[in-house]
Amino acid sequence: MKIIVMNGSPRPNGNTAAMIRAYKAGAERAGHEVTVFDVCRMNIKGCLACEYCHTKDLRNCIQKDDMHKIYPVLDEAEMIVLASPIYYHGFSGQLQCAINRIYAFDHPKKLKRAALLLSSGDKGVYDGAIFEYNNSFLDYLHLEDMGIFTAAGDENKSEDLLIRLTAAGEALTEPDETEKLS
Repeated sequence: MKIIVMNGSPRPNGNTAAMIRAYKAGAERAGHEVTVFDVCRMNIKGCLACEYCHTKDLRNCIQKDDMHKIYPVLDEAEMIVLASPIYYHGFSGQLQCAINRIYAFDHPKKLKRAALLLSSGDKGVYDGAIFEYNNSFLDYLHLEDMGIFTAAGDENKSEDLLIRLTAAGEALTEPDETEKLS
């Protein structure tokens, strides 16, 4: 399975990055192809709401920035993982810009699954990010939830957390295999 990870953390060695590394290691060990985009290190502008992608050139954003590096990988991905530190009960601004720009594709062609990785300093601050994940990805895009993983305070980078994330990545099966098991 092809998995795209959109990393919304500006810290290359921060808590979110550790969560991604563990999840990715498990998924790759299980034979999946994982591509991580560090959106904070990319030039991704906010959506212009110009509707070019829906009226003039379907599925093609008029803006020529680094989102065009993400689009081809997103279109081939069967799973998306959103990973972010929590900023004011939601995703980082950089990740939010990239999420908004998925609008150009509306429904990525092969996407079937999603997972959410969130880090924070305190517990109980995840509501905004989880709301968007549930409504925009699970409900609107009709994706299967492969888990919401959170870490707060001392849980960040803990051995227990990293083991759970690696195991979750290892437990992923191909979407068709899950249907056969039912």
